[in-house]
Amino acid sequence: VQLQASGGGLVQAGDSLRLSCAASGIAFSTYVMGWFRQAPGKEREFVSAINWNGGSIYYADSVKGRFTISRDNAKSTVYLQMNSLKPEDTAVYYCAATSRGGRRTEIYDYDYWGQGTQVTVSS
Repeated sequence: VQLQASGGGLVQAGDSLRLSCAASGIAFSTYVMGWFRQAPGKEREFVSAINWNGGSIYYADSVKGRFTISRDNAKSTVYLQMNSLKPEDTAVYYCAATSRGGRRTEIYDYDYWGQGTQVTVSS
């Protein structure tokens, strides 16, 4: 199983970034996909999750209205569109996959993790 996250970078406050996570080795269309982030000195936290067909989507309060999660099952890829970025969004962003259905917002819910992509937002 491999989850390859990409799209991070250094941007200014107010800018946008789109993260991608390409999955292989799993039946992607049956998995709930999530994004988490970890800032320096802080614990990893939930950002967003999407069920198999995009019919159920969840966001952390801190990103609601600014971030949008989506998926393309034909490409086995999940995306995170991040708009109006703030310095407090600076973190390593990880994608994750779980075969468990329902609302999955906890680290222990997820079976597989990507390597992370750095997002740095300067003020």
